[in-house]
Amino acid sequence: MSWITWPFRFIGFWAWFALEMVRANVTVLRDNLTPGQDSTPGIIRYSTRCRGDAELTLLASLITLTPGTLTLGTTTQAPGAARVPGGRGEDADAGAPDARYLFVHGMYQADAEELRDLVHDLESRMLAAVRRQGGDA
Repeated sequence: MSWITWPFRFIGFWAWFALEMVRANVTVLRDNLTPGQDSTPGIIRYSTRCRGDAELTLLASLITLTPGTLTLGTTTQAPGAARVPGGRGEDADAGAPDARYLFVHGMYQADAEELRDLVHDLESRMLAAVRRQGGDA
């Protein structure tokens, strides 16, 4: 991807995120207004592909802004430490001192893998929007 497409990716991401916000609000509202409880809460540790504090902060904020999800905290992987299983951001080098992890709480995902997929999709779209060369670079 080139820098020429960056403004379109940026605008497209925010349009997609606005739609996701509406969907999440409808889910939470429906759960609150109907009898019973449809939530299946869970917490995951997610390995990110964020390169810096700005990208990590934006991702954590976007997760927290979405109703039904919350970023509980962040951590970095210590050099030489064992890889944390279950991360979706496989591109991150587990032994690198800059490997970053998010702890995410979700309310409406059936299992941990579904929540990881949701966060991975959000992260991929966000990185493609904020990085001028795209999310893969």
